[in-house]
Amino acid sequence: MTGTPFTFEVGDDPIVATAIHAGHGLRDEVADLMLLPEDDRLREEDPFTERWVGVAANRVVAHRSRFEFDLNRSPEKAVYRVPADCWGLDVWQTEPPEDLVARSLAIHESYYAELAELCDRTIETHGHVVVLDIHSYNHRRSGPNAAVDDPEANPEIIIGSAGISPGWDDVVDAFSTALAARPLTYAEPDVRFDVKFTGGHQVRWLRARYGARCCAFAIEFKKVYMDEWTGVPDEPVIEVISDLMASSTGALRDALKARDRQT
Repeated sequence: MTGTPFTFEVGDDPIVATAIHAGHGLRDEVADLMLLPEDDRLREEDPFTERWVGVAANRVVAHRSRFEFDLNRSPEKAVYRVPADCWGLDVWQTEPPEDLVARSLAIHESYYAELAELCDRTIETHGHVVVLDIHSYNHRRSGPNAAVDDPEANPEIIIGSAGISPGWDDVVDAFSTALAARPLTYAEPDVRFDVKFTGGHQVRWLRARYGARCCAFAIEFKKVYMDEWTGVPDEPVIEVISDLMASSTGALRDALKARDRQT
């Protein structure tokens, strides 16, 4: 497969929404060396998360698989080399050659250069940037017919705080409260911070680069919106999440406007 590795849609907005694990494609040289079956690869990606970035005028979607390069890991770890790098999975027929790895890392580098350009421009215009780093996670790892993983350790929505600098409490409270306004399925709303995930490389990189000018949320939706073993979506739940993201981003915008009035 060829084609662009990621898409940036840019608008006049203090908010950026990203779906950097939504991609499933592989460039040809990577696909030729890939041992991991496509179904197993899809299971560890974040299908359908690209459908939720529309809450912002600044939208970023990755089209390549995290098994080509992982945009949510640092350059040193962005290409999985051994099973220990990725849930014990055997990814490659043979060890990937260094020139292939270098080409993957060059794409990773170009992504962060473009993200920096977008965030620099957003901060210049609005004084700050809020990033919604949208992901999903598995909760049926024991198998398609096994019991789901313990709900006490697997909330419907996890907010990772690694990208949130001090001074953003009003925005964090508004956004997290709105996310917890309704359940994704029949269960009670369950939104918690830093359970299992605190946030990956992207939000940490944003915080390190921009400090208090940036609030980067790492958002993990439990895969109650799809069958993680077959890849089949549950469209009504996807729509619930779409509505929830829209209302929560509305609450976030209101909090940002209130901050602007105070400055």
